[in-house]
Amino acid sequence: MLRHLTLSNFVIVDRLELEFLTGFGALTGETGAGKSILIDALALTLGERADAGVVRSGCDKAEVAATFDVSALPVVRDWLGSNDFNVDDELLLRRVVDVGGRSRAYINGSSATVQQLREVGEWLVDIHGQHTHQSLLRTDAQRQLLDAHAGLTGKVRELGTIFRSWREAEQNLRLANDGADALLREREQLEWQVRELDSLAFGADEWAELNVEHRRLGHAASLIEGAQFALSVLADDDAACERQVDSVASRLDSLGEYDPALQEVAALVQSVQAELSEAVSTLRRYADRVDVDPARLAVVERRIEAVLAAARKYRVQPEALPGLLAGWQQRLAALDASTNVAALEAQVAAARSEYTLKAAEVSAGRRRTADAMSQSVSEVMHQLALSSSRFEVALLPIENGAVYGQEQVEFRIGGLAGNVAKSLAKVASGGELSRISLAIQVLTSRSASVPTLIFDEVDVGIGGGVAEIVGRLLHELGSERQVLCVTHLPQVAAQANWQWQVSKATRDGVTLSSIQPLDVDGRVQEIARMLGGVEITEITLQHASELLGS
Repeated sequence: MLRHLTLSNFVIVDRLELEFLTGFGALTGETGAGKSILIDALALTLGERADAGVVRSGCDKAEVAATFDVSALPVVRDWLGSNDFNVDDELLLRRVVDVGGRSRAYINGSSATVQQLREVGEWLVDIHGQHTHQSLLRTDAQRQLLDAHAGLTGKVRELGTIFRSWREAEQNLRLANDGADALLREREQLEWQVRELDSLAFGADEWAELNVEHRRLGHAASLIEGAQFALSVLADDDAACERQVDSVASRLDSLGEYDPALQEVAALVQSVQAELSEAVSTLRRYADRVDVDPARLAVVERRIEAVLAAARKYRVQPEALPGLLAGWQQRLAALDASTNVAALEAQVAAARSEYTLKAAEVSAGRRRTADAMSQSVSEVMHQLALSSSRFEVALLPIENGAVYGQEQVEFRIGGLAGNVAKSLAKVASGGELSRISLAIQVLTSRSASVPTLIFDEVDVGIGGGVAEIVGRLLHELGSERQVLCVTHLPQVAAQANWQWQVSKATRDGVTLSSIQPLDVDGRVQEIARMLGGVEITEITLQHASELLGS
């Protein structure tokens, strides 16, 4: 569950530290005071897209940090270990955003990616936004909600991969049938080109080796002359260096008996003597080996010319010829596969069969969940003053299937405009849609394993006695989970176990938002404000006390 949240220079908050409690909490305040800022900050730590607009005016960066108790979430601890993060009973998520919109993410003090924040966040917090009910009018959102409730999201993702493979196999088969002549011509051209370069037998490292050998053979005479000259100067002439150094070494060695200061110099000369001797030996071996070989030079030059001719023909550098050949060979293999109609037909049949089997599993899961969800949502709707209505999850078959399965999902309502259930988009009013959305959210939250639930003004369009029922439902959820609700309704706030008030003030020309935990008296005053507006009377205070049960 969520334990702490710290904000620094976030939108209109300079510094804020919050300690969250268990149960159902309400966040209230005047419109525009900054209630949703708290939700936005938390969403940022859970991997939402960063925006430079979250940095408070005049500051260079904004920072948000959230601490969670994960002692009862072994799946999170396992994930931390498998991703090389520190494993502890507490989990710290931190996000830093600069004025340029760039962000950095951290998990337990170590750098992390935004995707990693999203992954771990799925086990920590479930946020229901104030406009969630609007998405219920989209069939794709309805399908995704049902699949998530049924635990089918992963299977549907796998099904999509299989479906795309099936369609790709069908496309390859059509191309093979429709473009057989063109593919045959391309194949013949490639076969001729591959044979030509194959016969050249030019390796990836050969070009560099050829150039080195050509330079050596082309300058063989100069190399021999240079080696002989060096040998004569160093060793073979009467005044050769080797003889001179030997003489110096001998003289210094004998003089060192009279003055030890010369012994060090003698040692250095002896070292030069040894190195010079090694150099002479190496030169003699080289001179014995090197030779003028016009025949080999001619062979190398012919080879270079053949490689250059092929490179000019295909308009590439010589060293690129092996890669060109490899690409042609790969394309030729692909053409061989694409022109094998029988093999392509077998691939299509196998992909279709795999899709049908996986889609059947998804369909079965949807049917089971659709029936249970229809009944459960209807029961919650009845609590929300929609007693004459019923909720249905319809599964509409799709001919030949789709990337998400063999049926489309449609939420329907019966009893609002006749006995026959009709599409949610065609039947429900704004207020009814809000209540239906809330019923679905309450149901899905009950079945979810996420320990913290956030409701951001999901009670919009609701009032009166229905609002009190909404508050009771959230209070009931709070007995099992940690629940925070941003609300304008006093009937909802009064059902909370604890309450925070958001306010904003101007200091030195700067508008800042703050959050204040409320005690019993503070809650009475805040509920009274929500009930009566600017003027708070004794009657309003009494009504607020009654709502709070105090």
